[in-house]
Amino acid sequence: MTPEEVGRRVVALLAPVEVTASVSGGQGYARATVDVPPASWRDAVRAARDDAELACDFFDWLSAVDELADGFDVVVHLWSTGGRHGLLLRTRVPREPATVASVVDLYPGAAWHERETYEMFGISFDGHGELKPLLLPPEFEGHPLRKEFVLASRVAKPWPGAKEPGESEAGGGRRPIRPPGVPAPGEWGTTPTPAGAAGVGEGPRGGTPARPVRERPARSAPGERPARPAAGERAARPAPGAQPTSEEGPA
Repeated sequence: MTPEEVGRRVVALLAPVEVTASVSGGQGYARATVDVPPASWRDAVRAARDDAELACDFFDWLSAVDELADGFDVVVHLWSTGGRHGLLLRTRVPREPATVASVVDLYPGAAWHERETYEMFGISFDGHGELKPLLLPPEFEGHPLRKEFVLASRVAKPWPGAKEPGESEAGGGRRPIRPPGVPAPGEWGTTPTPAGAAGVGEGPRGGTPARPVRERPARSAPGERPARPAAGERAARPAPGAQPTSEEGPA
């Protein structure tokens, strides 16, 4: 069946319920998208599974989308392995109470998907019977995929600036912010500051201590042999077979 035929078939099976069908997809695939009211959610899923023409025998996934004041879109994606067509059923539930009928008895594979959707969005599935935590610890409070959920990382570390022009009053690109007391990269140095200004022997603004300057021996010019030390500066070598004196060897 083509996506258009799939959409028309679902509309005919659910009549006289008000159902909206459309075609969505990208390169290489297309599927029918059908919006149904919450009261017809289970009937639509059952019809997609049991109808001989639709025969959606493969459950793909189920999730939700937060539409803010408009509520939540609960979405299930089904496939027909024999007819090689797909169907995306969608229903919108209010934020309070956010609840819809479970389809676990129709597709047992939906059990974990409904548990995850309940955990992340706070949408209850009537008839599931086991909506216990799946990914988060039992003591976790809130639903992380709701758009009003406050990210703890942004409380501990605010966003460092605007990401795109126009996202803040100042505009411009993302502005890096340095922690207090940390010098800018160009302000690091090795010159000690006076005592009392930033600490004796410390770099500017109380940075890292200045490193002592090490003297390196001068290198010979290309083609020159390094100068040998004078005779008096050479260490005396013992004669072959001679025993070291008490001053030269161990006692």
